[in-house]
Amino acid sequence: MKRELTLSDLVLIAPFTALTVILAYIAVPLPGGLPPITGQSLMVMLSGVILGPRRAALSQIVYLLLGVIGLPVFAGGTGGVGVLAGYSGGFIWGFVCGSYITGKLVMKNEHPSLLSLAVACFTGGVLAVYLPGLVQLSLVLRINLLQAAVSMLPYLPGDLLKVFLAALLAQRIIPRIK
Repeated sequence: MKRELTLSDLVLIAPFTALTVILAYIAVPLPGGLPPITGQSLMVMLSGVILGPRRAALSQIVYLLLGVIGLPVFAGGTGGVGVLAGYSGGFIWGFVCGSYITGKLVMKNEHPSLLSLAVACFTGGVLAVYLPGLVQLSLVLRINLLQAAVSMLPYLPGDLLKVFLAALLAQRIIPRIK
C-alpha cells in the first residue's frame, strides 16, 4: 500500500535529518585511520523509535542525499560520493536500514518496555549499521571480516551507551506522542 508523504511527515523528518547532521560534527577521532566515534547512530535509533520505520528511513535517506551532493554533513564535516565509497561509507548506508529496522521493531509493541526499546535500538542502531559497515570496511581496506569486526571493538562501549540513552529517551517521549 503506497502512501504519499504529507506535510506533517516532512515536518517530522526534517529535524531528525538535521540532528543527524549536528551529531556528525561531534566526532571523537580514533588512531589508525578508523572512522571517528560520532553521535549519528543515536539519531538512527531515535528516528526509528519516534518516527516509525518509513519516516525514519526517509530522514536518513535525506541525510545521505545531502552528503552525496557534497554538503559537509558526514562525520567531521565531510561530504561527497567519495565518503560513501570509502572505508566508512557502509556505516552511513546502514543508517537507512538501521532506522527502518528500529522503527519496525518498536512498532510491533504498543507499550514497549525499556528492555524492548534497548533491543530495538541495538538491533537497528548497532547491528544493522555495523553489517554493511563491516563489509565495506573489509572490502576497501582489503582485510577479512573478522579483522574488520575486531577493529570495531573500540566503538562498542559508546554504541552501548547510545543504545541505553536512546531507550531512556524513547521511554519518556513515546507516551507523549501517542
